[in-house]
Amino acid sequence: MDKQLISTGSIFEKEVAYSRAVVVDKTVYVSGCTGYDYATAIISDDIVEQTEQTFKNIEFALQQAGSSLKDVVRVHYILADANDFEKCHPTIRKYFEDIRPACTAFCAKLINEKIKIEIEVTAIKS
Repeated sequence: MDKQLISTGSIFEKEVAYSRAVVVDKTVYVSGCTGYDYATAIISDDIVEQTEQTFKNIEFALQQAGSSLKDVVRVHYILADANDFEKCHPTIRKYFEDIRPACTAFCAKLINEKIKIEIEVTAIKS
């Protein structure tokens, strides 16, 4: 079994002792990503902007793992406010309309009140 750890160098990864993604053979497990722009250390207050940035963060992790969004087979959406999910639909369609991974969405109190959405994915490298 081959195992590769992917890191973005985020302070969160060091503080909580986790990897942004873990590759086991051809499967890529991407940790829950948020809308933080790591280049600026800023997170928008807008759920749609957070969702867009979250997908960019996921894409970066997948690229580091030799994968891409087209390889995603499962996605979990975690929202602080379930009423925000409908606002995210256009952004989700933008990235997944043709991919259509298995999906679960749920509402939970997230670790930081600024975070409105967290998304984790599993991909199978093609």
